[in-house]
Amino acid sequence: MSRRINRRRFFRDSALAGFSIYIVRNSFGAESKSPNEKLNIACIGAGGKGAGEVDDASKENLIAMCDVDDARAEKTYKKYPDVKRYKDFRKMLDEMGKSIDAVTVSTPDHIHAPAAIMAMAMGKHVFVQKPLTRTVWEARALAEAAKKYKVATQMGNQGTSTNGLRRAVEVLHAGVIGPVKLLHIWTNRPIWPQGFDRPKGEDPVPATVDWGLWLGPAPKRPYLAEHKSGPNEGKAVYLPFVWRGWYDFGAGALGDMACHTLNMPYWGLKLGHPTSVEAKVSKLMEETFPSGSVVDYYFPERGGLPPVHMTWYDGDMKPTAETLGLPEGEKLSNSGALVVGEKGMLYSDGDYGDKWHLTPKDKFEGVQLPEETIPRSPGHFKEWIIACKGGKPAMSNFPDYAGLLTEIVALGCVAQRLPGRKLEWDGPNMKVKNVPEAERLIKPEFPKGWWV
Repeated sequence: MSRRINRRRFFRDSALAGFSIYIVRNSFGAESKSPNEKLNIACIGAGGKGAGEVDDASKENLIAMCDVDDARAEKTYKKYPDVKRYKDFRKMLDEMGKSIDAVTVSTPDHIHAPAAIMAMAMGKHVFVQKPLTRTVWEARALAEAAKKYKVATQMGNQGTSTNGLRRAVEVLHAGVIGPVKLLHIWTNRPIWPQGFDRPKGEDPVPATVDWGLWLGPAPKRPYLAEHKSGPNEGKAVYLPFVWRGWYDFGAGALGDMACHTLNMPYWGLKLGHPTSVEAKVSKLMEETFPSGSVVDYYFPERGGLPPVHMTWYDGDMKPTAETLGLPEGEKLSNSGALVVGEKGMLYSDGDYGDKWHLTPKDKFEGVQLPEETIPRSPGHFKEWIIACKGGKPAMSNFPDYAGLLTEIVALGCVAQRLPGRKLEWDGPNMKVKNVPEAERLIKPEFPKGWWV
């Protein structure tokens, strides 16, 4: 039975339908390479953030690139003129699958899961930018597929691999600030327009963009370059980057940044599935995330650790230093996390959890910090490369780390679309127990040809 037939049969028989994945008898894990042998890597997404992944991949053996927007990818294409190019990742994987060892995915969020799942089903290692997926169900699908196909994975939440974040995790694990029951996370996002209705009208699609491929599995809609009137007049509607504010393509401010700002306390507090989540929003919109939100998560006891109430803030509902209870003299950073313990606080005043301090400072003068217990990283992308070659798994791999982190984030996005309703969550079974309308937001529908 050919690899292509196996891959198609896998998705026909599983559909990740219930959600238990059926694995074909001839399931093929990726073959490990010698640590000294270079990987053949193909990159899905070559412009924007994808340009960085292409550069990283070029340190191995970059054999193909894919992007639906030639203008966005132009600088990368000029930098690597001899590398084969595609617009459709499905065609690239079908044509070059036998030559590819590993794949990077740096695209709008709605393409992450279809691209990664196709690659993994072919036995390819995958590196996917954050947020891993747009929805809860997709995150579970990728985690389960990675485990079953025995491929090396890593999500692009780069702070995970910094010494500063790992040191903060050690401090939390050691109980330096005491038992933690309260956690605040905030961001300066959105820095793109959202909280509006879809503008009317249609513009010609730029010659460099394949709009149908850009939409991919999302519902079809006309291309529109910029807002013609209103408060967003002159601003882009979809491309580039501002797609993040649309339900169909992105995950808003929460999806964009929580895989970074929540990352350190997620690890440090050993957070698992929340039991409930509830959101307040500035204004509920039909197609775009709100201009501001506050999302409350409630996590249960975990292995002797107390329950945690976590609050996320974004946009025009951002907190103040006073409302968070920061000690006098502490200023509120643009983005950050405040972990509140019985003995004091750990304040991370940035996006990635790598820069932090203990406060109030007088409480921690002369405090003895724990010894290092977490191995330091050779680098986020390098961790993945090592795992691809048979080394230890990368920290932010899908089954053990990134999948659940993304589920937590994506569940908050569901709450933002059902504001004022406390969603009782059964994490293991991916069910909102008390709000049936949430079901359609947990699991997306894929048109034929976009879920292999």
